[in-house]
Amino acid sequence: MFGYYLDLALRSLRRNKMLTALMVLAIALGIGASMTTLTVLHVLSGDPLPGKSGTLFYPQLDPQDMDGYEPGKEPPRQVTWIDGMNLLHAQRGDRQALMTGGAVPVQPTQSGMDPFYSDARYTTGDFFAMFQVPFLYGRGWSASDDEGKARVVVITRTLNDKLFAGKDSTGQTLRLSDTAFRIVGVLDSWRPNPHFYDVNMGNYAASEDVFVPLATARELRMDRNGSMDCWGSGGGDEEHLETATCVWLQFWVQLDSPAKAAAYKDYLVHYSQEQKSLGRFERPVNVRLPNLMEWLDINKVVPGDVRLQTWLALGFLLVCLVNTVGLMLAKFLRRAGELGVRRALGASKREVFMQLLVEAGVIGLAGGIGGLLLAFLGLWLVRRQPSDYASLAHLDVSMLLITFLLAVGASLLAGLLPAWRACQITPALQLKSQ
Repeated sequence: MFGYYLDLALRSLRRNKMLTALMVLAIALGIGASMTTLTVLHVLSGDPLPGKSGTLFYPQLDPQDMDGYEPGKEPPRQVTWIDGMNLLHAQRGDRQALMTGGAVPVQPTQSGMDPFYSDARYTTGDFFAMFQVPFLYGRGWSASDDEGKARVVVITRTLNDKLFAGKDSTGQTLRLSDTAFRIVGVLDSWRPNPHFYDVNMGNYAASEDVFVPLATARELRMDRNGSMDCWGSGGGDEEHLETATCVWLQFWVQLDSPAKAAAYKDYLVHYSQEQKSLGRFERPVNVRLPNLMEWLDINKVVPGDVRLQTWLALGFLLVCLVNTVGLMLAKFLRRAGELGVRRALGASKREVFMQLLVEAGVIGLAGGIGGLLLAFLGLWLVRRQPSDYASLAHLDVSMLLITFLLAVGASLLAGLLPAWRACQITPALQLKSQ
């Protein structure tokens, strides 16, 4: 029966080509605009570590003085060197990583290649396992390398291709900041989206090309370019950040169960109380422990204009559907005589209703194809914008399926009223007027 309805739908659509084209165009425009913005929102608001983000937490403490204190205000979004090291060495989590961002001069040994700067991440050894960073060659460094301030480095596949033509470079020497480092690992392609572990460097920034032990980077006074907030007389002297009253490091901890998360938050409270008794902390205890997705919400990682554009596009889709309802209503009512004959020959209201819905579905499918092409065009235009997330705007398989489901579903929804109205026509009156 579906094949018969489909044949009737195609015949009907061919008889009214202009009206059909207008309905398909209305659906295509609405779907194209909405899927462009929905795809961008989907890409920007996705989970960067599916299945693991619920076990990663970002501890927050408040070590500031009483100047400008407001009860209930959110604690600083970074930690001091002293607190970061205390939390790191306490080993209360399943894994933990302390880090900051920077940039290092890379001095190639290959002839004909000039020195250049690369973005760097100064971190601790658990970073790679905790964030499920894939390796192409080698591995990360160990905790003993952290403690020993070892001259070891992990580089990305991009940098490895540039310097070593894609070959396994583990064990090779790389000069950074006039210091020789031994390459212990090469990362495979990896760009977490968003750049969750340090949003100070840009919500959708590309991952760094060079990873160096944090203690090593501090000993060599490698250039740091992350954010920093200071208070009191501690100042922000880059040479003395280890003792400065400044927050400038990011600290992450992995806690594999809700019980461990609750225990860790209690530990943060006790730690803050201890530091307050020692005179380091002045404010009342104020700790928080958001998980990864909560941390992204706190930092409002998804741009507000993207959310606004999505709502506007969905509103435009609604306008297109209203227009499609009107066009379908006009089309179906013009066929009152044909439908009346079908009813008089024994077709039930339900059968006529299903016939018209199949026709609406065909219109939706055609509109979905047109909308998909418009969405590809829209995403191409987005990728040409000067924003850090522009290059991420691609339609994946899930959004491709949603495009067609939304198009067909929207057209079926638009066809409900016209199909119902057409079914209410009295067959006898239509046969009399023929």
